[in-house]
Amino acid sequence: MATRVLVLSDTHIPGRARALPPAVLEAAAAADLIIHAGDLVSLDVYDELALLAPVVAVHGNVDGPEVYRRLPPRAVVERDGVRVGVTHGHLGRGRSTPERALAAFAGEEPPPAVVVFGHSHQPLLERRGGVLLLNPGSPTDPRWAPAPSYGWLELEGGEARARLVQLPRR
Repeated sequence: MATRVLVLSDTHIPGRARALPPAVLEAAAAADLIIHAGDLVSLDVYDELALLAPVVAVHGNVDGPEVYRRLPPRAVVERDGVRVGVTHGHLGRGRSTPERALAAFAGEEPPPAVVVFGHSHQPLLERRGGVLLLNPGSPTDPRWAPAPSYGWLELEGGEARARLVQLPRR
């Protein structure tokens, strides 16, 4: 049976929204694991999600001091034979957010098969050099994206499948 991973980033609560959308909370309750790629703003989002499933999260560039103290700038988690690297995407070398996200795990042995990141609020799902890149966008602050969004990862037998989910605009 596959591990279902809810992937979030850039929730910006309470700055850009007061709460997570109900659809995201429903998805979190159905997840085996939740990954948050930073810009939570406060630990309230982390704590709320942790009531629904285990959470792996990193801090982003607009997170408060308490988030920086509690969460690392990058993380690696392995489930069902798949290594997943998590970073916000604002630090390091590279001209674009996806380049910086990939660079955050350069030299990692074994390298992650999936790199999850955020920062740009732009959903992205593509392969680069054998690595699956996943930016779930933002479920609360889509900015230039067509709609609020989040992602799903399914991990099973050393394989990763991913999809993006668009939410209705409010």
